[in-house]
Amino acid sequence: MILDAFAVVAFLRDEPAAGDVERLLVRRSAARLTSVGVAEVLDQLIRISGADEENASLDLAQLGLADPEPLEPSVAAAAGRLRARHYHRKRCAVSLVDCIAAESARSADVALATSDPHLLDVCHAEGIATEVLPDSAGLTWQTPSP
Repeated sequence: MILDAFAVVAFLRDEPAAGDVERLLVRRSAARLTSVGVAEVLDQLIRISGADEENASLDLAQLGLADPEPLEPSVAAAAGRLRARHYHRKRCAVSLVDCIAAESARSADVALATSDPHLLDVCHAEGIATEVLPDSAGLTWQTPSP
């Protein structure tokens, strides 16, 4: 299972997805972040939430998420192509970090845990397995009707 940065931040901030993320972390010891996901979580915790740098790093280490596998060049290239196929600043503002998480999940043949509606739309369109989490407001993405 690949966790996107939101999932980890939601867990650490005790947002609506926290219980779901906790279950994923406990149930699936192989749950992990990508290397750029680690960077995004630390950025969010320190810059947005005002966490102390050392404490934020310690939080990730205690969750077993601080030491991700290196990003393979083929996965990085696939992520760039994925974003190029789907990105639109208003209709589908999917980030490159999110596309790396999606392609990492596809490459490892595991699900991606996220609540990001744009990322979920992309994964749905691309056939990438997902674990849908509630967003910060507690809302859950629904599969688009045909």
